[in-house]
Amino acid sequence: MLNKKTGLEDVVAAETEICHVDGIHGDLIYRGYRAKELALRCSFEEAAFLLWRGHMPGDAELRAFSERLALFRVLPPALRKLLDAMPAEAPAISVMMAACAAMAEAGLDRPPSEEQALRITALLPVILAYRYRSVRGIAWNDRPEAAGHVDHLLRLLLGRAPSEAHVRAMTAYMVLTMEHGLNASTFAARVVASTESDLYSAVGAAIGAMKGPLHGGAPAGVLALLDDIGTKERAEPFLSELLERGRKLPGFGHRVYKTTDPRAEALREVAGSLACGDPWLDLAVHVERTGVRLLRQFKPGRELYANVEFYAAAVMRAAGLPPELFTPVFSAARAVGWTAHVLEQAANNRIYRPQSVYVGPMPAE
Repeated sequence: MLNKKTGLEDVVAAETEICHVDGIHGDLIYRGYRAKELALRCSFEEAAFLLWRGHMPGDAELRAFSERLALFRVLPPALRKLLDAMPAEAPAISVMMAACAAMAEAGLDRPPSEEQALRITALLPVILAYRYRSVRGIAWNDRPEAAGHVDHLLRLLLGRAPSEAHVRAMTAYMVLTMEHGLNASTFAARVVASTESDLYSAVGAAIGAMKGPLHGGAPAGVLALLDDIGTKERAEPFLSELLERGRKLPGFGHRVYKTTDPRAEALREVAGSLACGDPWLDLAVHVERTGVRLLRQFKPGRELYANVEFYAAAVMRAAGLPPELFTPVFSAARAVGWTAHVLEQAANNRIYRPQSVYVGPMPAE
């Protein structure tokens, strides 16, 4: 008898050494390291190295790895021409998907390699920033003086040097969101890779899954909530009214985590340490505490806490990013996890071919 699991919930589809998501105990582990601890002390480059290579880099390894990543940050003329030709009204996430497919090099796309993963990870922020600035008629500079991957991304998008506090907060966010087990977009990438298609196509499919509002669009709702609240004094009456009307609080609760989302814990810690210098983060910390307290009153017996999307919205808004960039930046971070999974899939491949249960009519006898 077939095991009928709508949405494949609780069905094990792969073995992996990359990431462990423990929803019961609220733990997220990257190759033996807690993601929360990595986010608080590591750079983006260190975390990416860990996910791709399986161990933390030494100083010399990290320098060489960072230099290789930086080599791919210049937008090739062919990609620039493609981006210029796309309609101005095309969403940024769709542009990233098309550009990713266009990166594939004839005859050089198989098998997937770390070099390709580096290229995708380095270029997606450049593609996003070029597109964002060009449709607004803002001058382009793809070689800003930057201290690292996250600093480079923010300089490209903002056109100025970001504050150290915002680089730190965005680094924590991007480390925490670069991997999260066999989520919808990662599963899409592994399915495509299992057909022995190329890495660029697999990542393009993952971006397509991320475009769906049930997967990559949640932070925008949090931003609207914080905008509507506006001040600390309005937080409790506003949230209470929503709960009295039976409405959900954007950014609270998670399908996997039955306790505190460890990614939200880490971002709360970062946001809390920076809140004194940023009123937006200060408001977010206050709203989160108020929301958790009120949820205990209105929904006793249910464990509902802030999830990563709550602080993702707060951190990206504080760093100066507009809402339309939230999901594309999320995708630029998750590219590390997608490519790590494709490399793992290719190393021990078997094509995905689940069964379906036919519930339609049968031919008449």
